[in-house]
Amino acid sequence: MGSKAKKRVLLPTRPAPPTVEQILEDVRGAPAEDPVFTILAPEDPPVPFRMMEDAEAPGEQLYQQSRAYVAANQRLQQAGNVLRQRCELLQRAGEDLEREVAQMKQAALPAAEAASSG
Repeated sequence: MGSKAKKRVLLPTRPAPPTVEQILEDVRGAPAEDPVFTILAPEDPPVPFRMMEDAEAPGEQLYQQSRAYVAANQRLQQAGNVLRQRCELLQRAGEDLEREVAQMKQAALPAAEAASSG
């Protein structure tokens, strides 16, 4: 048998990652309806920063920030619960799949033995 030399494929070099300034420029230049802003938009959005700057009382700012924090925290807890439930579903599905594969192997084993001895 002859030995085969593996040919290495040269891949192009990766571009340098964007700088913080480039990322900020990109985000600032994106329209408000850009998916990056709308795909995970909260149901109860926090008060925009410019409205907070216009607020008369700093206490109101703190109150609005606190409300936004509590709402975000609740959404994170709900997302965590959903992830736990989905993880459990996937684990059960994996166990079911393993059980079914084992059953299929058991069913196929006698047929294979019969074919080889016959």
